[in-house]
Amino acid sequence: MKNILVTGGAGFIGSNYINHILTERDDYNIINLDNLTYAGNLENLKPSENKKNYTFIKGNISNSELVNYIFNKYKIKYVINFAAESHVDRSILGSEIFYRTNVIGTNVLLEISRRNEIEKFVQISTDEVYGSLGREGLFTENTPISPNSPYSSSKAAADMMVLAFYHTYKMPVVITRCSNNYGPLQFPEKLIPLMIINALNNKRLPVYGDGMFVRDWIYVTDHNKAIDLVLDKGKIGEVYNIGASNEMPNIKIIKLILEYLKKSEDLIQYVKDRPGHDRRYAIDSSKIQDELAWKPCYSFETAIIETIEWYIQNKNWWGRIISGEYQNYYKLQYKI
Repeated sequence: MKNILVTGGAGFIGSNYINHILTERDDYNIINLDNLTYAGNLENLKPSENKKNYTFIKGNISNSELVNYIFNKYKIKYVINFAAESHVDRSILGSEIFYRTNVIGTNVLLEISRRNEIEKFVQISTDEVYGSLGREGLFTENTPISPNSPYSSSKAAADMMVLAFYHTYKMPVVITRCSNNYGPLQFPEKLIPLMIINALNNKRLPVYGDGMFVRDWIYVTDHNKAIDLVLDKGKIGEVYNIGASNEMPNIKIIKLILEYLKKSEDLIQYVKDRPGHDRRYAIDSSKIQDELAWKPCYSFETAIIETIEWYIQNKNWWGRIISGEYQNYYKLQYKI
């Protein structure tokens, strides 16, 4: 049995990972540590919450006393660090929490992992640490780090620290850097769910600048399958880019959503661009495909429709988030 500490497991990608992996593997014992900030939602984990090989603990990864207790009690030998403040707009409005969680929190996890001689530490990072691409080229694992937002700079700092622990202490670390994720359970402030929900409610769809900011989109399940391969077979000390080679400008996705929902493009409202907005991201994922035999299984054309349908069919889920009611689920579940 692998005793795995998953941090940030109540968020979008982390909860999808836990739900996916606990249906695929019965040799994993998952301990989910999440602080349940605004983006953490225990409702995401309903498929897993009653399983014998799943435990939830509410807490901050920066709390070294708590993290040390978890390592000792559950004999942790693997860590997957999803925990992060991750919304660029929020980092522009206030950056301190991003550095506290993404940098200091990662340092706490690394130090305690090192002292407990874990078998592997997987740091979940982002292609945003590379900065912005021009019209040509792709991010490779050798692309220089050049972050342009408080969020991406905090993730870049954490990545550098993870690699420093490998070089200094020979800690068994691996970093994954993924392109933009989409799929079920994504918090409604992110682009795709925001546009779906606003369109369903006949509200304006705010679009930064000219809407031609290009991202490389990957379905969340494909990302999580890659993470599991990295946990099993990823080479120590390496970085793996994860992408689906699906570049698309924001405005094209927004118009696709409106077309599927049979809504007018008059709902689109172009707004002032945000500061430091990177123009284009695109991932070269040939390394993980060649070394670990991973490849994306979902086409964007199929998965975006599945995603839209999920939000149509789960209005209660996102309605509770918009109303704030979702934050009571922890109290009800644990009778606090």
